[in-house]
Amino acid sequence: MTTPTAALAAQGVSIWLDDLSRQRITTGNLAELIETRDVSGVTTNPTIFQGAISAGIGYEEAIAAQAAAGASVDEAIFAITTTDVRDASDIFRPVYDATGGVDGRVSIEVSPDLAHDTEATIAQAKELHAAVDRENVLIKIPATLAGLPAITEVIGAGISVNVTLIFSLERYDLVIDAYLAGLEKAQAAGLDLSKIHSVASFFVSRVDTEVDKRLAALGTDDAKDLVGKAGLANARLAYELFEKRFAESRASDLVAAGANVQRPLWASTGVKDPALPDTLYVTGLVAPGTVNTMPAKTLEATFDHAEITGDTVTGAYAEAHDVFDKLAAAGIDLIDVTEVLEVEGVDKFIASWHDLQETVKAALESAAKGTDA
Repeated sequence: MTTPTAALAAQGVSIWLDDLSRQRITTGNLAELIETRDVSGVTTNPTIFQGAISAGIGYEEAIAAQAAAGASVDEAIFAITTTDVRDASDIFRPVYDATGGVDGRVSIEVSPDLAHDTEATIAQAKELHAAVDRENVLIKIPATLAGLPAITEVIGAGISVNVTLIFSLERYDLVIDAYLAGLEKAQAAGLDLSKIHSVASFFVSRVDTEVDKRLAALGTDDAKDLVGKAGLANARLAYELFEKRFAESRASDLVAAGANVQRPLWASTGVKDPALPDTLYVTGLVAPGTVNTMPAKTLEATFDHAEITGDTVTGAYAEAHDVFDKLAAAGIDLIDVTEVLEVEGVDKFIASWHDLQETVKAALESAAKGTDA
């Protein structure tokens, strides 16, 4: 019998796990998820690494080695995280080969402290790419205004990119421009466009969290009817924009020259409101050529009971526009919502990064004392 995850993959949705730890790698769990849950990639972020390393399991030897080498906190984090991503990339290499580089991808993010520094983002993206040293790595760059020219430069250097923290259609439009400009730079430099891949990570559940909070404050019946609808509508309209932009001559000319489209990726797909179905952002966002990156809990819920009924995006554009119209009529300013979410998103990742630095600092100091003893 076909499982829900297999049915989802058959619809053209790539399932990527939004989690990584050394324990998943060394126990064989990651390889098992490829076989049993149709997982074809992994995404990471500072929050995920903070959780994995603070748990400590599997990192004792790595921390001790970094302490013995006299590594700084940031040097230790760089070494540990790039090792995890390299090892995960090796596990996913057969998937990468089987899909012609489309899947089998593992993402690692530039430091969120650099989210508003274009040149430093470019430099670290290249440094991470060189350190992981695997074809199937994706370097995550946030879609901040400073991140946009960095995306162009890094794509132009032939490095595949996962553009993260996209909340608004307006910013997504600029992300597509940045990607196409990068491909044009790569083409002018004589690089093989077919080797360059990118995904655009559109955040879903956080949109509902912010919009639903504002709807609750309004307290009207019309407002209540819109609860839990903004996230799906926003993502569906992003896919409509994706179809429109990649059908235009600028993009189609590049694709004809061997380039890949930049696939939409649904991120933040764990449902935060317990009143909503736990697979809402999976079953409601089925469309060909997309990626859904799921926290482990959402992946298991999908495998257990998700009902995959085919494409739930391309036939829902009119409904999505209607939701946007009703939100505007209710006084919900979606531009403000997405601006708030971008600031919060960067701040949350910075906070997680600083927590990670503190965790590693304490672990290094503890390991150094043990060595001294």
